[in-house]
Amino acid sequence: MEMGSATHEKAGLFARGWWWIKLLPEKLRTKVCEIASNTKQLGKDDPRRVIHSLKVGLALTLVSLFYYYQPLYNNFGVSAMWAIMTVVVVFEFTVGATLGKGVNRGLATLLAGALGVGAHHLASLSGHIGEPILLGLFVFLQAATSTFIRFFPKIKARYDYGLLIFILTFSLVSVSGFRDEEILELAHRRLSTIIIGGSACVIISILVCPVWAGADLHNLIALNMEKLANFLEGFGGAYFNTSEDEENKDDKAFLQGFKSVLNSKTTEESLANFARWEPGHGRFQFRHPWMQYLKVGTLTRQCAYRIEALHSRLVADIQVPPEVGQKIQEACTIMSMECGKALKELASAVRAMTKPSSADSHIAKSKAAAKSLRSSLQSGLWEDIDLLQVIPAVTVASLLLDVVNCTEKIVESVHELASLAHFESVSQEESQSRSDCQHVVVTVTESSPLPPVTPENGNPSGSVTDRRNIQV
Repeated sequence: MEMGSATHEKAGLFARGWWWIKLLPEKLRTKVCEIASNTKQLGKDDPRRVIHSLKVGLALTLVSLFYYYQPLYNNFGVSAMWAIMTVVVVFEFTVGATLGKGVNRGLATLLAGALGVGAHHLASLSGHIGEPILLGLFVFLQAATSTFIRFFPKIKARYDYGLLIFILTFSLVSVSGFRDEEILELAHRRLSTIIIGGSACVIISILVCPVWAGADLHNLIALNMEKLANFLEGFGGAYFNTSEDEENKDDKAFLQGFKSVLNSKTTEESLANFARWEPGHGRFQFRHPWMQYLKVGTLTRQCAYRIEALHSRLVADIQVPPEVGQKIQEACTIMSMECGKALKELASAVRAMTKPSSADSHIAKSKAAAKSLRSSLQSGLWEDIDLLQVIPAVTVASLLLDVVNCTEKIVESVHELASLAHFESVSQEESQSRSDCQHVVVTVTESSPLPPVTPENGNPSGSVTDRRNIQV
């Protein structure tokens, strides 16, 4: 009986193994197709990623000539490897990130190399016994000091990589000098190859299909305001139209676009930091007010938090009774619509780098509706209605009042940006014409995605339908 059970178990194990082997080719084919599909989608989401990969390959190939070409190798020897390593760690997606890393690495290497040579010279004066003690003391002091400096927020944001290279280079030069008498030659070769590798990165990054962090930040700020505008323009109809069922509400993808704005802080700060390293390009001149973009982005996120609360009321199971909704519907709809139009005008003006001219009129209309709503809320119209039925409507009204205030602050901040960046002035007719054109909505599906604004940190839309207003 036991032998039969063991035989049956072995037969079952053999059958499962044979079945797994038979399915292995199909599993491999499915996995390969999945990887190929993901790779294709990754390239379609942002074709600049493919170009960037080719640029890195080109830079590495060029600096590798210091190994392949014998006369160059005779001049630099194995130190040519530092040029290759520099390309690997310095070449970033945007010009600003590449230039920032290159400058940090070059200056840190120059300064640390000079101090390392000086430390070696001072230590050698103390004799054979005192030299390693002084070298160890110098390494300890510079490493401890540099590491502590890295904790300062402003230093960490722009020069953290340079301080890291400073610690590495100083330790390498000073310690190597204890065993190697040709310390000046060592420092010179290291600095030369790092400059060559960094220069190759910067030149290729600028000349071959450049990706400017400043342009990405500029477009990201405009896109975020546009996403908020899309929600606000559609909120009034979606919230007060009681004949619309929940399934149709969920199908409105433009009501979900604001969610990406909530998590845009890190991306905006990184792009602003990289943009400050970039030279003047296009309409972005030297010393462009990149920090003002961060101020606009902060106010936009504050508005997005209010909109998130509005969205939670939109999808909530609690429905506002018609007799309650009718009392605030007109004012709330006007506030939501006018704030959306103002944000859309701001987004269009920022993209075109022109001063917004009609946003103030939309804000004035929304403030007039807000004043009317406050009067309604303070009147005695609610005496005959159950308080529990009033609370959801009053919550929505209060959130919309906050949205009006946030939108007004965004308008003021964009006006300040336009003044600092010297945006062009446009007439009221041109602004109205541009605003009218932007009411044409083009739905972009997965078959024809728009490239995302942020290359490194952004999250592309993927298969989610993306609604964006495109000027025609």
